[in-house]
Amino acid sequence: MEYPRRSMVLALVLLALTACAPQRQSGGSPASMLDSIPVADRRFAPDLSGATLDGSPVHLADYRGKVVVLNVWASWCGPCRAESPELSRAQEHLKAEGIQVLGVSTDADRSKGRAFQREHHLAYPSLHDPSHRQLSRLPKGYLYQALPFTLFIDRRGRIAATYVSTLTEADVRRVTAPLLRESVR
Repeated sequence: MEYPRRSMVLALVLLALTACAPQRQSGGSPASMLDSIPVADRRFAPDLSGATLDGSPVHLADYRGKVVVLNVWASWCGPCRAESPELSRAQEHLKAEGIQVLGVSTDADRSKGRAFQREHHLAYPSLHDPSHRQLSRLPKGYLYQALPFTLFIDRRGRIAATYVSTLTEADVRRVTAPLLRESVR
């Protein structure tokens, strides 16, 4: 039974190598990575909940009334490492405007996620979801195979945009600005 084990290991290695989304090239069009959803077509995000990497309880619903930048990452993902300082800056600079960054760590080993969080000085909490138990609750079509990916959730709790690639603070500002102007009702 050595052959099936090797095949499984090879498949996992290939998956790890191809799972990260490509980083945006200089001069590339960010619009191609952004999918804005018209207000009439938005679906409510499920109340993702569980423990953060530090063990504190977290519920997506606790952030209702804020625009949530829900970023899915893993410590082994190079593009995730590149964007984490940008997301921390966005959290620090935009929280007073009603923006909340919430990470979702897909690392199987919680300690690796915590080390990533410390190393990159993340200014936002991250839900630990190694089995995708919470992420699998997302509406069909919103769970991407590539990392990182980000969902922008409006103040009513509906998925307003998706972004599949690395984000900068400027990207966060650009995507959230119109969401902050929308009526909460």
